[in-house]
Amino acid sequence: MNLPKTTPSDNPLTAWAQLVCRSRFEDLSPLAVAKAKVFLMDTLACGVAGRTGPHAHELAVAAQQWGQGHEAVVWGSDLRAPAAQAAVINGYRIHALEWDCVHEPAVVHPMATLLPALLAFSERSAAAGRPVSGQQFLLAMTMGVEIAATLGAASKSVMRFFRPATCGGFGVVAGLGVLASLDEATVMNAFGIQYGQTSGTMQAHVEGSMLLGLQVGFNGRAGLTSVDLAMAGMTGPQDILTGPYGYYTLFETEHDIAHWWPQLGQQWHITELSHKPFPSGRLTHAAVDAVQQAVAALKFGPNDLKAMQVGAPPLTYRLVGRPDIPHPKPNYARLCIPYVVAATLSHGTCTPASFAPQHLSDPDLHALAAKVHVSLNDNPDVNALWPQQIRIELHDGRVWEKEIHTPIGHPDNPLSAAACETKFRQCWGIADMPASQGDALLKLIDGLESVADVSSLTQCLVHQA
Repeated sequence: MNLPKTTPSDNPLTAWAQLVCRSRFEDLSPLAVAKAKVFLMDTLACGVAGRTGPHAHELAVAAQQWGQGHEAVVWGSDLRAPAAQAAVINGYRIHALEWDCVHEPAVVHPMATLLPALLAFSERSAAAGRPVSGQQFLLAMTMGVEIAATLGAASKSVMRFFRPATCGGFGVVAGLGVLASLDEATVMNAFGIQYGQTSGTMQAHVEGSMLLGLQVGFNGRAGLTSVDLAMAGMTGPQDILTGPYGYYTLFETEHDIAHWWPQLGQQWHITELSHKPFPSGRLTHAAVDAVQQAVAALKFGPNDLKAMQVGAPPLTYRLVGRPDIPHPKPNYARLCIPYVVAATLSHGTCTPASFAPQHLSDPDLHALAAKVHVSLNDNPDVNALWPQQIRIELHDGRVWEKEIHTPIGHPDNPLSAAACETKFRQCWGIADMPASQGDALLKLIDGLESVADVSSLTQCLVHQA
């Protein structure tokens, strides 16, 4: 077997380490800072709402058996835990309702893995007398998204591993490298140690298993421990991206580093994140958007639908083109276009309540889902999400057709500021959190550049039993 040879000078990991260690808050564009605040608000809200997700409380109880400590807040509760445990629990909570933001070209949910680890580290640092400032935190968030999104976007392979987890862990290392002011050698070692812990299988996605959200948390915890170990002097492999057993050899198999690496730190990928206005797989949102547009235009109800056709690119077809089944698990239903469409037609929109047990077992809803057919379109790009072709036929003969290129929430079709706050308030209410704490959190985020200690944000996330 002939193995490829590399030298330190052509190691693409070096560019990551240099970006992490040499970037400053002043390098961020005003748009990057603004988007960082928007998606900080959105992700914290999703995480708090995730306290109502499947077995979220049981996970927090189980995690207490892994060791005791009070370093970090378990969001939406009155519990505290060691930083690494909090990263797992809060990462799961962010992704538990499938409501967290996405970088679409990468097919990565970067904030779900990143933010719990950054805040846990910040709480731990504040307790040690080393508070993290708002400017440091904004840079760390932006850097984490930059690395996670670049890693995912550069792949040209059919997705076999769960990128929100595998890519997200490297984003955590990058963000913590900023917060801990690491030098380039230590950052390189932390990335190498992270590679040894990288995990995330698509089998959990296929089955709608709760492991899907847990994998996000696992890689958040791994990123935190990777940095701790590197700071303690542990070393890791260096050629982890394109080496003979590197990420692009084993996890993805094909890449376009030559295109993506020169863009590092240029436009900042945090400006390209998409909101998820609905708590379902992002790739179902074109269908939800289309249904709401069609209902507004034609004024029809569930009983009027004769058939709906969705033409989907290969990745969308594989991930959310799955058939509707009786009594699905919530995670399966959230990733099923026919079910999500039926729920939207039945309820007017798609909310967390759409995946409650009584709806998951509703025969009328499943009969409606049976009228929705997803087929593979002729898009040759194995990682394309859009466009999707929608055709809705009604019993009275009327037809509504549209090709959706940028569904609502896309950077080119963004949520308004008012809609972003509405989603925040909705999440806050689902978690039964005091409105005064939500108001305080929004105020802190709005003026984050001037905050001396970002651990103050977590006080707003405590739910008093």
